[in-house]
Amino acid sequence: MAYNIIFYFTDQQRADTCGCYGQPLNVTPTLDRLAKEGVKFEYAFSPQPVCGPCRALFQTGKYPTETGCFRNNIMLPTGIKTLANYIEEAGYETAYIGKWHLASDGELEKPPVIDHTVTAVPRELRGGYSGFWRAADVLEFTSHGYDGYVFDENNERIDFTGYRADCITDLALDFFDQRDEKKPFFMTISHIEPHHQNDHNHYEGPEGSKERFRDYILPEDLKVLRGDADREYPDYLGACASLDENLGRLIERLKEKGLYENTIIIFGADHGSHFRTRNQDSHLLGYDDYKRSCHDAALRVPLVIAGGPYKGGITVKELVSMESLPKTILAMAGVEVGAAMIGENLLDVVQKKNPERPNEVFAQISESRVGRCIRTPEYTYSVYAPKVHGGVAAAAKEYADDFLYDMTKDPYQLTNVVSDPAYAEIKEDLRSRLLNWIEQAEGSRPIIHD
Repeated sequence: MAYNIIFYFTDQQRADTCGCYGQPLNVTPTLDRLAKEGVKFEYAFSPQPVCGPCRALFQTGKYPTETGCFRNNIMLPTGIKTLANYIEEAGYETAYIGKWHLASDGELEKPPVIDHTVTAVPRELRGGYSGFWRAADVLEFTSHGYDGYVFDENNERIDFTGYRADCITDLALDFFDQRDEKKPFFMTISHIEPHHQNDHNHYEGPEGSKERFRDYILPEDLKVLRGDADREYPDYLGACASLDENLGRLIERLKEKGLYENTIIIFGADHGSHFRTRNQDSHLLGYDDYKRSCHDAALRVPLVIAGGPYKGGITVKELVSMESLPKTILAMAGVEVGAAMIGENLLDVVQKKNPERPNEVFAQISESRVGRCIRTPEYTYSVYAPKVHGGVAAAAKEYADDFLYDMTKDPYQLTNVVSDPAYAEIKEDLRSRLLNWIEQAEGSRPIIHD
């Protein structure tokens, strides 16, 4: 019998919000238990720390530079075979709940050509999902922490009142009372928490978060660099705790329905948050900014997979990219896509099937700037394109050094050694490897200047 698959993913959640990744407060007991049952990927990284571009990759298994979705407000192009297309062809019933962020199209500072940010997403713009649908294109535009609305598969509006993560989970749980029990299912629950609420300019945890998490301990990068973490961190943790509680509700329902033992649960996030500590030049271009950076604060995310062959309380120490999720999910469903999607089947990493795999990951960044980076266990090396606005250009022909961090000596990335002569040979090696990644991903080999 085929496995049911649930992709439960959050928005803007750092790995270190979770107990199994070192959070000292009791924020994620459900996820921590799941990690003890399944597989925790200690070093998982976003391939693109911006909401829309990362979601486009999750649906297509292709880099944003290939799909054209290199910033927000670019809709998923038609003509690309998606995760939903493949998995429905394999006989799966699909369900998508929450934030979509791939159905509106427009130029920066101009009215959008197609705007579904606050209206129903038509079927042809749902990326191939033909089943249960409870979603809004840009959930932060149709809701706040305690109110809002989404649309169903018939484009009917569904209003909700209550904390948003609870309400989105309520909608997801409705699926289990109407699903086709003759089919396996693939469900995506795309929460917007703990993403800050744009129009309120705050993270919005449940009421009582400030008191509940008043004894927070900031991660070292935020402790040193500050940003707005002192003001926002308790609500941020409160939102993460709510997501964990709702993960518990989901697991409880699976057990009630007799589905838990045959379901694989994937918990992950699209990117992290640096709490306005790594703005670089983005603030000059009009961005907030919480994530548009190649630092670990923005790239490193939680990734736990439990169920099926993902079992045993294993911790994977190899570096992996979230770009591998589409290929991995399809492999769970018995679908092999080969070179049609980037990345690798993460089960191969768990089972150590390829001892020669390079232990490094690659990320593209856009919207505030055009940048690229390579992360290895020992180093982070990043470049950017001077004077190129990432909102209007996906790539560049020339890049310049941005930063280099020695992760063994400086795990919180506080000392940039990119111009230190002692690291010249290391930088040249990382530069060559980064250029190889860019060429493979984008089809051309740019120039990188010191």
